[in-house]
Amino acid sequence: MGLGLWVGMAGLGVALVGAAAWGQAAALPSVQVSQGDEAGRGRELMDGMVAALGGEAWRNRQTWIVYGRVAKFYKGQADAGAPEFEEYGRMNPFGLRVVVVAHYGALIATDHRDVAQVWTGDRGYEVTYKGASPLPAKEVADFERAREHSLDLVVREWLREKDVEVRYEGAKLVESEWVDEVRVERESGDAVTVMLDARTHLPVSVVWRWRDVEFKDWNTDAVEFADYHPVQGIMTPYSVTTRHNGDRASERFVTKVVYNVALGAEVFDPSKGLEKKK
Repeated sequence: MGLGLWVGMAGLGVALVGAAAWGQAAALPSVQVSQGDEAGRGRELMDGMVAALGGEAWRNRQTWIVYGRVAKFYKGQADAGAPEFEEYGRMNPFGLRVVVVAHYGALIATDHRDVAQVWTGDRGYEVTYKGASPLPAKEVADFERAREHSLDLVVREWLREKDVEVRYEGAKLVESEWVDEVRVERESGDAVTVMLDARTHLPVSVVWRWRDVEFKDWNTDAVEFADYHPVQGIMTPYSVTTRHNGDRASERFVTKVVYNVALGAEVFDPSKGLEKKK
């Protein structure tokens, strides 16, 4: 499964943005952001983004359940099918369970294609009716990198760091729509570029670069958000696209989202396997 399947609610977290990214969002009331110096305006725009997403409702969400379909791509070419998925997430302590649904539901396996991924802390597991097994190190590294550069962690952790630089990079015309570009850079040099709808201040994309430790070349990953809907006071993207070096890696199409529901600890326990079909 990998990066493309899970990124969405936890990742709300690359540069190629289509016109659909505005959709309903463009019709929403704009959050007012004043003019100012590059650093001050960058901070204001990030604050405006949080307000547009729902303010305290967005900041304080604790759990979520997402239903939808996911399409995977390899070198820009779509894999066959777009299976249903169910995602169960918890903010703190972090936990995520993503289940690919073959036919009849997440917790009753209809055949050997039903599989889940469970993420707790810095570990990832693949779960089937046979039990759990650790995911490959590369897949875990990709997941952790994407989570580290998600909007959630940028807002909750990066912006609170003493030496972080938040800089307004200017307005750009993308697909006949204006976006504001904000760069958030840590003292280490690690950085994300956040594109915001210039009218609504909702995030359109988040982009980051990273150096491959094996091949020593630079890679660019991005997550694009579109088709926003208000859910329990939180603006929620129902379309999430991931890209790797400009190529589309996955697309998630959400059909339903529920926030702040009670999720037992067993949901995030990798030892809880899927039930084999009788």
